Amino acid sequence: MRTNRILVSACLAAVLAGCTPKDETEKKIDELLGKMTLHEKVGQMNQLSGGAWLVESAAKGEVGSILNCVDPAEINAVQRAAVEESRLGIPILVSRDVIHGFRTMFPIPLGQAATFDPALVEEGARVAAREAVSSGVRWTFSPMLDIARDPRWGRVAEGSGEDPYLDVQMGAALVRGYQSEGLAACAKHFVGYGAAEGGRDYNSTGLTERALRNTYFPAFQAAVDAGAMTLMTSFNDNDGIPSTGNRWLLKDILRDEWGFDGMVVTDWNSSGEMVAHGFASDLKHATELSVNAGVDMDMMSYGFIGFIEELVAEGKIKESQIDEAVRNILRVKFRLGLFDNPYVDENGVVAYDEAALAAAKQTALESAILLKNDGVLPLKAGRTILVTGPLADAPYEQLGTWAFDGQPEHTVTPLAALRETFNVIYEPGLAYSRDKRTDGIARARSAAARAEAIVVVVGEEAILSGEAHSLSSLDLQGAQSDLIAAMKATGKPVVVVVMAGRPLTIERDLANCGAMLYCFHPGTMGGPALADHLSGAAVPSGKSPMTFLRTAGQAPMYYNHNNTGRPNTGTETLLDDIEIAAGQTSLGCTSYYLDSGYGPLFPFGYGLSYTTFEYKNIQLSATTFGKDDTIRVEYDLSNTGAFDATEVAQLYIRDLVGSVTRPVKELKRFERVFLKAGETRHCSFDLPVADLAFWNADMQYTVEPGAFQLWVAGNAADGEALNFNVE
Repeated sequence: MRTNRILVSACLAAVLAGCTPKDETEKKIDELLGKMTLHEKVGQMNQLSGGAWLVESAAKGEVGSILNCVDPAEINAVQRAAVEESRLGIPILVSRDVIHGFRTMFPIPLGQAATFDPALVEEGARVAAREAVSSGVRWTFSPMLDIARDPRWGRVAEGSGEDPYLDVQMGAALVRGYQSEGLAACAKHFVGYGAAEGGRDYNSTGLTERALRNTYFPAFQAAVDAGAMTLMTSFNDNDGIPSTGNRWLLKDILRDEWGFDGMVVTDWNSSGEMVAHGFASDLKHATELSVNAGVDMDMMSYGFIGFIEELVAEGKIKESQIDEAVRNILRVKFRLGLFDNPYVDENGVVAYDEAALAAAKQTALESAILLKNDGVLPLKAGRTILVTGPLADAPYEQLGTWAFDGQPEHTVTPLAALRETFNVIYEPGLAYSRDKRTDGIARARSAAARAEAIVVVVGEEAILSGEAHSLSSLDLQGAQSDLIAAMKATGKPVVVVVMAGRPLTIERDLANCGAMLYCFHPGTMGGPALADHLSGAAVPSGKSPMTFLRTAGQAPMYYNHNNTGRPNTGTETLLDDIEIAAGQTSLGCTSYYLDSGYGPLFPFGYGLSYTTFEYKNIQLSATTFGKDDTIRVEYDLSNTGAFDATEVAQLYIRDLVGSVTRPVKELKRFERVFLKAGETRHCSFDLPVADLAFWNADMQYTVEPGAFQLWVAGNAADGEALNFNVE
């Protein structure tokens, strides 16, 4: 709504001024568009995957973008055909899935979100962009901004987790980072994809407009405000309408309300898949629906290139709609400077430089979440340790999902890094994460007799997360839990390290170790980061970007839920304590599970340290605020332990009564605060009252007056509430 008002004001100012001349880019677009035939216009709307035949298509002006081509010589060949052999010389936009790095792989996006460090994430995007652009890639299909509250969904690995505010901060940082180095960002998947029923990929969603606006839209609008050049439609249908054919989403919201002037692309064949949805009768009909909904470019359905001209002739698509789509495509190409410099230096590929590796290691350090530590960590350097587990020396798996261009030979594994600091005995125990054989476990147990401590590196192979990789069980696969239990039985101190694409259900494994460090898939420099944590050269500071469940049956579970009319009390009777022949209403009739209770294993924002932190003297600047005021929150944060370390301080609020029910807590600010051992620092947050706004019962974006609560704490479950009012 704010963006809409700005646009209206800008238009009114232009009218009052008489006429606002078009900028030079728009003039160039008009001039080029005036020379194009309908066939050439449609060619710009066609995106094709790699192949030798692309050169011929480019020369004919029948392709506007290519994907899955990263060889500079091949890219230049296609560009020469488009620029030098086609009639109009329009360059090709080369795209690639650069999701968490190009050559130098950073932690998966969910791991990056665990850093709560947008500046570091932005730097990682710059590194990825520099490497990708040096290879000729100028467009990435990132960031993924899908709110994900069900870890069964494999694509949780690609996003920032369950919280809208964290998603906003990380998404905008990625957009800024990519585009500062000439790599066009693509906000995806618009919209609701992360709420797929049952956590099963591509599945339907049933989100209301209010849910979309309050929870699922904010990160996309933030990406648009940050200047994202492109946006991708999602695979799912929401309330029966596939996103690729949803005019309300793509025109009313994206264009008219938010003022987006970039390009909209389908996901891979998501236009053609509307036939399988039962929304389109055939590919021609799907093309008609997609274009009229506001899609500019078709990724790999071949429907646009095959049917648009026919549909225009039949009057089912207006050529003016095609012109607008091509304007959006050309605008991206001009903004990237492709008309001035379409080619790439075939000898200039940048990868694995010192700055890139340093940024990747720092991100891996900050993304690691310490879930448990009974005094086992840190380990003294030089100790003899047994390193075991299927991911201890698995360079390919360590990179995680969507690591197409990462090179395992450049990956530094935990085994390699730990050998630099400790006296290492290595016995893998299991060959891979799904391995069910136990003969290797016996060998590892035997080897443990020679060690002072044991490090077990477990988790998921890369193939087990990402697109189309959903799971109904979130326990460690194969015999990994058996391996951990066997190491516990040796009586030696056990440290478990988990590398995975999602929060797994690791409650039973926590009981069999003295310490657990959760690293997601940490990328190229995951090994050195882990070695620094285990030796105490670094102190973990990561915080959980998603709730950790006790069992997959709790999904979806997230901290910022509504309260229900019968919230749990924390005193409910669990399954094993129910009396025989108990009365039907004797258990209290509140919202919980008989077998797993109510709460999660670990809440959102959770993460331990080698030190301890204390929040004191939390005060508000007033107890009553007007809608135009700013709430000043001051507090003292103390490092009460023996290690210099960083705490992620988090500010949550609750709107106690609204015209629609509001979440029990909402993250509104966070800050990384470094403190030396014993240090206390006076800290503060500034929170404009305007940031308490939501879409109310009348579908208005507003701050409603009334009572609120506020917390400053180290995770979503801690802290004492402060009360204030808004007039």
